Formats: sequence, C-alpha cells, structure tokens
Amino acid sequence: MRPRPLPSDLGPMFHVRDADSHGIPRRRLLAADLQSPFHGVRALRDHPLDGLEARCRAFLPRMAGGQFFSHTTAAALWGMPLPVPAEGSLHVGSVPPLREPRTRGVKGHRIMMPQDGVTLLRDLPIATRVETWAQLGGILRTEDLVAAGDWALSEGETIRELQEAARRARRRGAVSLREAADLIRPGVESPRETAVRLVLVGAGLPEPQINWILRTSDGVFVARLDLAYPDERVAIEYDGRQHADAAQFRRDADRWRAIAQEGWTLIRVVAHHLDAPMRDVVAPVRQALRASALPHR
Repeated sequence: MRPRPLPSDLGPMFHVRDADSHGIPRRRLLAADLQSPFHGVRALRDHPLDGLEARCRAFLPRMAGGQFFSHTTAAALWGMPLPVPAEGSLHVGSVPPLREPRTRGVKGHRIMMPQDGVTLLRDLPIATRVETWAQLGGILRTEDLVAAGDWALSEGETIRELQEAARRARRRGAVSLREAADLIRPGVESPRETAVRLVLVGAGLPEPQINWILRTSDGVFVARLDLAYPDERVAIEYDGRQHADAAQFRRDADRWRAIAQEGWTLIRVVAHHLDAPMRDVVAPVRQALRASALPHR
C-alpha cells in the first residue's frame, strides 16, 4: 500500500514541525518513501542527497536564524582550494549568544565575527570568503592558508581585508593566519603555483614575479610566465596536466622554443617534483639564477 501523498508545499525536505503544522501523523513520517538525513528532518527517498551542497540543503530545515555554514564546509561551497576534500560532518557556526547546533552529522561552532561576516550563496547562509579563510586558521597549514588566500584575491577580495581578518583573529591558528597574510599575492592562478613560490622563498631565493608577461624587444607578446625572475631571465612554470594531446603538445613545444629564443631559461615543474622540492625545484632554479650571473662570451 502506497503511503498517503504529502502536501506539495512541504517540498522535498522539511522539518517534522512543518509536518505537524499540516496535521500529518508522525507515523506517516516513518514511511519508506522518506529518509532522515538529520535529526528532525525528513527528505523524499528519491531526492538525491549526494554531494556537499545537497547535504547542506537537507540541513536547512532545522537551521536556526543566525546559523550559517562555516570552516571547511563553507570553503568547499565557495570553491576555495583545500588540501583534502571537505567530507564528513557539516560545519555550522553561530554567533553568541546563539548556541551552536548539536546533532548527528554536524560539527557546531560558536564564533565571534563581524555582523557582515555572513552572506548567501545559492540561498545557503554561509560565512563570507574572508571570514571562511580566517576560520581555516586553526585547521590548515600556513602554506595551504596562503593558497586559499591567493584564491580569495582572484575572486575579488583584497589583501587588506585578509590582513584585517588575520589581525582581529583571537582563535586557534591566529599566528598562522598572520604569517599567511604576509605571503598572499594577487594574480596567482592555482594552488600549485602558490606551492612552488613558497618553496622557492622558503629556501631563501628571491621572490619571483607572478604571471610575468614576456615580450620581444619589439613588444610582441611571447608568453605569460607563471613565475619569473626578469633580470636573470629565468622562468618557472607549473604543468598540472597528466596527459596532453598531440596538438596541445605541439603548441607547448613552440611556446617553449619561443621563450628560449628570447634568451630565457625555462624550468618546468610537475606534480611529483613537489615530493622532493629542494632537489627538483629549488636546486634547478638556484642553478639557473647562478648561471645567469656568469659572464657570457
């Protein structure tokens, strides 16, 4: 026997209180066509709950006013780079005196933050990008905070906003936030570019220019270089592709030759080079910089 149809205005996910207000018996909420993703919440069995955003939407019916998605959950919703995927419990914050949620599948946080620290993203209440970054201070390593900060700049935030968030942080990870804020740079296009830059600087090499435009002496565009030492004519590029088709390889080969024809040394970095960065990244760059200083015949 099929369960009694539910009112359409309940939607695919609802709180049991909403069902009560419609006069729906509690035994109806135990039927096989419903699932319970969170305590007090029911969702249609055929409504997909795969993926982080779907789970966040399933939690919405029991979210209190003033609560919002935070930490790695917010970072993943924003698309902020994380060293590992945001899995497991949802992170939900609240501003005192409101209490944080305590229920299965949710990790609650009570967070002091500015009144404008919460916004909406696809109708989900969420910490702003800047506040999300600051919340990661107690979770991520400094280099991962820099990568997340570089990403935030590419999305329109400013270094000043991130530095201010780090300055006012009074939570665990405040020192890492302040260290990261000093290393964030605009123009970075991937976390791996950030990683290469930090490896070079951490080894004591000068800080390279980011996304340097290489032109011929006549001003003709040659290439945009991930990282560059213009005075020494040394370029470093991170190649994140595992495989390239023949046409792409030919284009890249022509590009590499054009860079070399301008008298530049190009050092290509791929993923496994970061497993031994001193040997496979720092050493070749240092050698190229030293070679550039030698007298040329």
